Amino acid sequence: MKLVKLIANLGYGSRKDVSQMFRAGRITDPDGEVLYADDVVPHESIRIDDEPLDPAAGLILMLNKPLAVTCSRKDPGRVVYDLLPPRYNVRTPVLSSVGRLDRDTTGLLLFTDDGALLHRIISPKAQVSKVYEATLAQDLRGDEAELFASGTLLLESEKEPLAPAILEVLGPRHALLTVTEGRYHQVRRMFGATGNHVETLQRIAVGGLTLGELPLGEWRVLNTDEISLIFSGNP
Repeated sequence: MKLVKLIANLGYGSRKDVSQMFRAGRITDPDGEVLYADDVVPHESIRIDDEPLDPAAGLILMLNKPLAVTCSRKDPGRVVYDLLPPRYNVRTPVLSSVGRLDRDTTGLLLFTDDGALLHRIISPKAQVSKVYEATLAQDLRGDEAELFASGTLLLESEKEPLAPAILEVLGPRHALLTVTEGRYHQVRRMFGATGNHVETLQRIAVGGLTLGELPLGEWRVLNTDEISLIFSGNP
């Protein structure tokens, strides 16, 4: 792929914009030598204004989503894409969230421009686990773990019972819940079915990938080993 098209696809501007960047000498190699549009160089050897080029197509990144941010491209309020560099919103292929977290849920949210990888993660057949940490309005009854693990819990307006889920009690009103599905507001509705209400909810892991020390509202690109973790650590 020609450098002009490559850089334009990464969202740095139109092909005309990128051509002007070449003419201005803004695109160089790591040693500061000016590159030209017809040069053939490795992706990792391209610099724009002395900064490394963004990752190529096949990107997957993780974000620690804060409260009051919507998993949407169009919303009257703040959206998750506002937390990424503006050029990430105009990359080709498009960068999409892998599933969603509701406005009042924080934590681990993945993005990718690899459609096949996205569908592999969210496919019910993959059974990629998601771990949520919840604080509740009322004390747990004591039978929730058995109910959630039974595979018989039928949520209101649903026709199929939920797949078995794992509840780990951390305190009277504090628990971890591991699910392998992604139904609408699933965790909140599961606790709601027991007469309880979720006050705070954070997703802390997807498969074997955890938030780690990633600060709230920050993001980073995943490496190959971390991507593999997504498909490990499942129940």
